[in-house]
Amino acid sequence: MTIEIAPYAGEWEQLQDLINLAFSAPWTEAQLKTEEQVWARERSLVAVDGKELVGHTGSFRFEFTVPGGQVAAGGVTMVGVVSTHRRRGILRDLMRRQLTDLYEAGEPLAVLTASEPVIYGRFGYGLASDHQRVTIKRVSRQLREVAGAGDVRIRFADPQESLRQTTAFHNAEALTRPGMFQHGEKLQYYATHDNVTTDLTGASPLRCVLAERDGELVGYTHYRTRRTDRGFVDVVRVHSRDVAAHAALWQFLLDPDLLSETTYGSLPSDDPLLFLLVDPRAADATTVDGVWARLTDVQQALSARTYAEELDVVLGVEDDFLPWNAGSWHLTGGPDGAACEKTDRAPDVVLGVRDLGTAYLGRPSLGLLGAAGLVEERTDGALAATSRAFLSARVPWLDTGF
Repeated sequence: MTIEIAPYAGEWEQLQDLINLAFSAPWTEAQLKTEEQVWARERSLVAVDGKELVGHTGSFRFEFTVPGGQVAAGGVTMVGVVSTHRRRGILRDLMRRQLTDLYEAGEPLAVLTASEPVIYGRFGYGLASDHQRVTIKRVSRQLREVAGAGDVRIRFADPQESLRQTTAFHNAEALTRPGMFQHGEKLQYYATHDNVTTDLTGASPLRCVLAERDGELVGYTHYRTRRTDRGFVDVVRVHSRDVAAHAALWQFLLDPDLLSETTYGSLPSDDPLLFLLVDPRAADATTVDGVWARLTDVQQALSARTYAEELDVVLGVEDDFLPWNAGSWHLTGGPDGAACEKTDRAPDVVLGVRDLGTAYLGRPSLGLLGAAGLVEERTDGALAATSRAFLSARVPWLDTGF
C-alpha cells in the first residue's frame, strides 16, 4: 500500500500514541501535557498507511538569531517513524515535504536537536553549535574574584510569577547571540515546564533565583535540586547581563547546602565560568552537539545575516535534496548587511549544503571543514577569507531544547 504524506488534521490523543511508539518509550503525563500545550497542529505532517499513522514531523516557527539579525526558522520537533515501517523511505519523504513547506512559507532555515545525529546529515542538516555538559564538585567550587560580584543581590522568586520578567531578559540576550530564539507565550511555557528532555528522577520543583543590582534585574537562573544516589544541583539555565552578575549566580549554584555537586547540561562553550574556576580541571566537561541547521533557501538565508569582514565570493552549493539551492551563488556583504544572487560565474569555494549549515551561525568551522577535505577551494585564498567572514562575535549557543 502507498504511504501518504499529508498535513495532520486529527486529535492530539492519536498523535501521542504514534509518538510513544516511534520513540519506543512512553512519555509521562506531565511531559505529554507540556507537548500538547505547545503543539502546532497546522505545522504537523504525518505518514499514513491506510488508516494507520506511521510517521510524524512537526515544527515551531521561531524568530531565530543569526549573526547580525533574526530570521524566520522552522524548529523541527517530534520526528519519528514506527518500527514496523522503518527503512521504507518514510522519514526521507517527511523531511522533503517539511523542508519544501518551510521554503514555500518563507522560512529560509530549519533547525533541530538530534536524538540520533547520524540521521540528519543526509537531509542537509549540519552541526551548527555545541555546548558543554559540566559537573563541578562542591570541593572544587572556588571562583576567582570578580569586581562587583559582591554588589549583586541574589533572591528567590516564583518561576511563574517572575516569568514575564525573566522572559524579557532572555529575549534581550537572545538578540545578541546566534543560535538562540525568542520565547513567545508558548515557548515561555515550554521553557519552565517538564518536557521530554527532562529527567525528573528525584527532582525538586523548578526553582528560580534572580540577580539584582540597585533594584534592577541583571541575571537569573532556573534550576532543580535532586536527591538520588547523590545530592546535586541540576542547572536548567543561567542568563546574565555582565560578568559580575554571572559570577554571583554561579557562586550561589556552586555552594549548595547538603548537596555534593552542580551539573549543567547546556553551558556555552565560551562561558566565563570555564575561566573563572580557580581549578581549571574542576568543570568535568563533555562537548555535546547543540543545534543542527539546514538552509531551505540559500539565497534568502545568506542575505539575512551579516559577515565579520567584507566578503565577495562565489559559493558553489551542492544540494541534491532541495535542488533549487544547488548552483553558484554570488555572495557580497560585510558587517552592515549582505546580498546573494544566482550567477553563472565559476565558484571560488565549493561545498555541500550540510557544511554550509555547519558554518551558517558563525561557528569557527568553515576553514576546519576545508582542512578535513569537505570544502573545496578553487580560488587561492578564498576559503580563508570566507571562513573569517562567516565567524560571529559570539559563539552560537542553543539555550532551549525543543
